[in-house]
Amino acid sequence: MFLLSTPPADRHTPLEDVQGILIGATLVALAVHLLASASLMTGQIAGLSLLTSYVTDLSFGVIFFVFNLPFYVLAVHQIGWTFTLKTFGAVAVMSVMSELLPLVLDVTMVHPALGAVLGGVLAGVGLLSLFRHGATLGGVGIVALWLQDARDIPAGNVQLVFDLFVFGLAVMLLPLDVVIWSLIGAVILNLIVTVNHRRDRYVARS
Repeated sequence: MFLLSTPPADRHTPLEDVQGILIGATLVALAVHLLASASLMTGQIAGLSLLTSYVTDLSFGVIFFVFNLPFYVLAVHQIGWTFTLKTFGAVAVMSVMSELLPLVLDVTMVHPALGAVLGGVLAGVGLLSLFRHGATLGGVGIVALWLQDARDIPAGNVQLVFDLFVFGLAVMLLPLDVVIWSLIGAVILNLIVTVNHRRDRYVARS
């Protein structure tokens, strides 16, 4: 009598990975939509892309997708093809969702406080979903997960350092109150990742 084999308890099935990546990327896209509706920004490559979209005529989705392209080289060499392909898929989903959401969800007024807190929570939970299914949203997330796996440096701390650079640029381009509210949202996001994403439970390599 043969028993059907089942995946190890600590591994997700391909279907579980697909739903986790779809949910994670959609939550972060929704967070970006709320932040943009409140004229706020966030950190990491998403924040840099959002900031660039504010000062150019280019859309966030296009900028975000292009900014992430160079980081795939690092992902392939340091983490592996499985992680890279999952991350590419997550970035593609978020880029498309970022273009579609404004067409179907018209948010006319969001108080900066709510935008910062809710945006930070949604993005943090979305990133956790991606991390736990072996993906991220490219860019700094790739570097952060690689350093966490290789050097035991918390991913949230790495992302927070890059966020300081992004917000340094924002101070020169946006009103101070906008930057302060945005920074609060970014801190919430990174605290969620730092507290909940542990190397002894989840790693980037498959």
